[in-house]
Amino acid sequence: MTTTVLKIAGLKVAYGGIQAVKGIDLDVRQGELITLIGANGAGKTTTLKAITGTLPECRVDGHIEYAGQAIKGLGSFELVRKKLAMVPEGRGVFTRMSIQENLLMGAFTRNDKQGIADDMEKWFAVFPRLKERAAQMAGTLSGGEQQMLAMARALMSHPQLLLLDEPSMGLSPIMVEKIFEVIRSVAAQGITILLVEQNARLALQAAHRAYVMESGLITMQGDAQQMLNDPKVREAYLGEA
Repeated sequence: MTTTVLKIAGLKVAYGGIQAVKGIDLDVRQGELITLIGANGAGKTTTLKAITGTLPECRVDGHIEYAGQAIKGLGSFELVRKKLAMVPEGRGVFTRMSIQENLLMGAFTRNDKQGIADDMEKWFAVFPRLKERAAQMAGTLSGGEQQMLAMARALMSHPQLLLLDEPSMGLSPIMVEKIFEVIRSVAAQGITILLVEQNARLALQAAHRAYVMESGLITMQGDAQQMLNDPKVREAYLGEA
């Protein structure tokens, strides 16, 4: 039986009187690529931030379990040490540091110098644009290059679970295809991924299973390929009647 890496039960998030997440259940099993799709404001990013403890002042109820341990209330730095990494919406690269320095920051929990060097070369091979600009300040990169860097930096921590929040946002169609090519490649290496994405078609094509979120609730879940052919999903998220 496949191990459950992430289990969420009855998760609720409230900002003052606003209930952003209204009691959801979600699980991610080892080696899966799971996508969470939905319109803007559905609660997708709030869900990821609840998992990683990066929400502003709010009330979080429910159970969040990672690798068999309850993690609600743990700091994000503690989660990185436990091999849970997140690429946030907006990338969040260290703009005044070089590409190489950003990647080294991704490996701050590690002390295997040769392994870190090997991994840097590994991800440079996946993202050749980054290798060409290794000494360049991250703030001077294009949006697509910053997204590549944010992903490579997270992967330098050797995550058991990688959370991706809107990786295609604001990118050109060519760069979106490249980012999804990398996501599929990372998943093929056995890294478990939970992907929040507005490009529902590409997300469903890449994923094993999917959850649909509307107004803070999970309204649909199942096999991603079957969802691609579901009339309700096609009409609401793929722009097809």
